[in-house]
Amino acid sequence: MKTNTVSRHLGLWLLGLGSCGLVQATELVYTPINPSFGGNPLNGTWLLNNAQAQNDHDDPDLKDRTTVAGTSALERFSSQLQSRLLGQLLDNISTGNTGSLSTDAFIVNVVDDSGQLTIEVTDRATGELSEIKVNGLN
Repeated sequence: MKTNTVSRHLGLWLLGLGSCGLVQATELVYTPINPSFGGNPLNGTWLLNNAQAQNDHDDPDLKDRTTVAGTSALERFSSQLQSRLLGQLLDNISTGNTGSLSTDAFIVNVVDDSGQLTIEVTDRATGELSEIKVNGLN
């Protein structure tokens, strides 16, 4: 029985010794993925998209800003129309025409007094008056 045990141990030892010759090891090289730490710059967009897809945090300030900044089509049209009319009013100064523009937010008076252009802007909410004077217009 002892010879059987010794031969079994000897066989396992030889098997272990033989398998050591088959084991090979190489150097481990760390390659970063994140471009901020030296990784491939092409990974940046992929990493950002994955991070945004996993982000389930809702910014409470963003909701407040969108309700204030969100304008309807009618408000945008009204704003563009006011800008267009104000631009036309200022373009007419070169021909000697003066005039005024009145909106819900402000009143604009344009007066051309023989080369001196005066633009008065009155804020309807506060009553504050701003006056712009330009000299040297012909």
